[in-house]
Amino acid sequence: MKKIAVFTSGGDSPGMNACVRSVVRTAIYKGLDVYGIYHGYEGMIEGDIKRLQSGSVSNIVQRGGTILKSARSQEFRTPEGRKKAYENLVKHGIEGIVAIGGDGTFTGAKIFFEEYGIPTVGCPGTIDNDIYGTDYTIGFDTAVNTALEAIDKIRDTAAAHDRIFFIEVMGRDAGFIAVESAIGGGAEFVMVPETKTDLDAVVKSLKNLRKTKTSSIIVVAEGDEEGNAEEIMAKVKSKIKDNTKEFKVTTLGHIQRGGSPTARDRVLASRCGMAAVEGLIAGKVNCMAGIMNQEVVYTPFSDCIGKTKQLIPDQLKLIDILSI
Repeated sequence: MKKIAVFTSGGDSPGMNACVRSVVRTAIYKGLDVYGIYHGYEGMIEGDIKRLQSGSVSNIVQRGGTILKSARSQEFRTPEGRKKAYENLVKHGIEGIVAIGGDGTFTGAKIFFEEYGIPTVGCPGTIDNDIYGTDYTIGFDTAVNTALEAIDKIRDTAAAHDRIFFIEVMGRDAGFIAVESAIGGGAEFVMVPETKTDLDAVVKSLKNLRKTKTSSIIVVAEGDEEGNAEEIMAKVKSKIKDNTKEFKVTTLGHIQRGGSPTARDRVLASRCGMAAVEGLIAGKVNCMAGIMNQEVVYTPFSDCIGKTKQLIPDQLKLIDILSI
């Protein structure tokens, strides 16, 4: 193998640039030519592919977002689109790919390998931390700390006005951000897609907590089955029927996807990037390079896509214990 390429795809996450930097410099260290594919699979189809040097990735380890840009490609979902992508890779002599992204990215890479046989090793780039085969995903730690900073500030104003705040964090299908930011932020409750939300129990607990606390923080993952934070707040408020208590909602939104990555995310991204290149050189195909128990592991894309990563039960129990 003489030439490889790297791209980022799907939702951006803090640490993607650190991963790109690691891929580029590991490839050069190993004597490979390395190319950047801009705008993900769409750029692969359009031929937006450029040779990268060590200097191309200088001064990016601390930057959020992705210098390679990201996009969702409908055309890559078609055989015709994938054929164009393959022809552009052949034109540049590219023999292996590092794909930085999540489920959608890995699904596309798996199909592409099955059709054209170009080896691909993925790196887990998503703030949701929901990819099977790695303890943490690139960007998760930064997203949690961003949410935590917001929760700390909201708690100040909640306490000043004796208010109940519902804070919505990202997590359409997974509650990892919600759980860790709730523990770190001292929230009284957390609502996540993985567990059924008992609103009657929440109302009862809030009424009991008023005897000892004048304000409360409730963290809601956007994918909770009872709805978003605004909808849940309305349901809880209608059950409490207390006009003396103020209820407020804050939706953090895409602020969680931006910002300078934490040290933890930079190190994770750098390790995964190096492991991906080394995996390609060693003949790894159709798999993701992740870190589990501090060791590099390679997990088939079929497992990354098909298996569900579970929340840590002790963390949910911890929120109940610490909220009394």
